[in-house]
Amino acid sequence: MINFKSVSKHYNTVPVLRDVNFEIKQGEFISLVGPSGAGKSTLIKLLIREENVTQGEILVGEVDITRLPSKELPFLRRRIGTIFQDFKLLSDRTVFENVAFALEVAGGSEERIYQDVPRVLKIVGLHDKMERFPVELSGGEKQRVAAARALIHRPDIIAADEPTGNLDPLNTWEIIRLLIKINEMGTTVILATHDKEIINALKQRVITLKDGQVVRDEEKGRYIM
Repeated sequence: MINFKSVSKHYNTVPVLRDVNFEIKQGEFISLVGPSGAGKSTLIKLLIREENVTQGEILVGEVDITRLPSKELPFLRRRIGTIFQDFKLLSDRTVFENVAFALEVAGGSEERIYQDVPRVLKIVGLHDKMERFPVELSGGEKQRVAAARALIHRPDIIAADEPTGNLDPLNTWEIIRLLIKINEMGTTVILATHDKEIINALKQRVITLKDGQVVRDEEKGRYIM
């Protein structure tokens, strides 16, 4: 489903990723690990084309997304739902409106919005909080709203970039259980994290980055640095 081929990324000649190669199959749960500055967030930015490669190819299906024209990027980003560490919610909109906004900007019909938004909020366990505003939610609830927004286009892939970085242990595990549930529904999940406890408990495939390079790729891996 995803194939990084000899991918390098430089910022002002400074290498951040160097000759990265790996494949991810449909339906896999992948953890990207490594110390701060290893290149995890940059890798996800390349996958959603927030940044472009300096060298190499990234295939999603049969499409090299590094060559996609700008007008086709919204279609790519509907295939890849992204969850960020800082939630990125609209403070003046309710839970329902925050999730609906992702459909509105894509031209979704009112009928689809009122059908799909409650369905997705039920998946993330927030069906009873649709009219709350972000300020009325816990950190874990805010992140579940972000997950609902990422799911609303029924993406093939969820990319979660340090989604538990601002959460306490209880809310952290709520989000991890939600990602496992999403994966069990058939969605490919890519989790970027430096949380050793999470990685070791998941017992899923682990790709380890260090100094911008893949130094380890293990099935049922552990956090080893």
